[in-house]
Amino acid sequence: MEAQRKISVVSVLSEGVGLGLKNAPSLLGAVILWLLTIWVPYINVGTTIAIQTIPIELSKGKVISPLFIFDGKYRQYMGEYFTLIGLMLMSLIPAFLFMIVPGIIISIGWSLAIYLMLDKGIAPGEALVRSNKATYGYKWTIFGVSFALSLIAYILISLFVKLDNSLGLLLIFLTIVAAQVISLACMGIIYRDLAKEDTTQQYE
Repeated sequence: MEAQRKISVVSVLSEGVGLGLKNAPSLLGAVILWLLTIWVPYINVGTTIAIQTIPIELSKGKVISPLFIFDGKYRQYMGEYFTLIGLMLMSLIPAFLFMIVPGIIISIGWSLAIYLMLDKGIAPGEALVRSNKATYGYKWTIFGVSFALSLIAYILISLFVKLDNSLGLLLIFLTIVAAQVISLACMGIIYRDLAKEDTTQQYE
């Protein structure tokens, strides 16, 4: 069995910037298509599930097609999708209400569950377990990637707000878009390196 590839905040961000910006037009196209079809019953469930699994497509390292959201395979997982969301909410809501830090840790541990479920076709409960195993030892790294992106975006937006003109608004919009696409790409890299291989091994 191939060894699990290690990740670091720097390595994920450095690769995520290039992968995210390369796919920015496709991701914007996918979001626009999703917004245009969100009112269509049945179809909207499949496209919504697809939108949330963008990191699976990005993990392949290629430029994705925005039309992937219409792939019928996503509608086949409606039951599993809602079951997984329900299981996560039942645990995360009380964890965040009474124990903020454990809630954050649990949510990071389960952050790959939906990708594992749809990519590998496993049951919701197993996806949660395997996600937690895949992220074991890397939760601080995953948190660091998210924190670094948020901090950089906050600093840039704070600077652009001072421009107080149309250029400032455009730069703020571009910063938000760039942060989102890079974030998705980073999750794709994290998924690729931590969960693409067999994650059933025991904790080290």
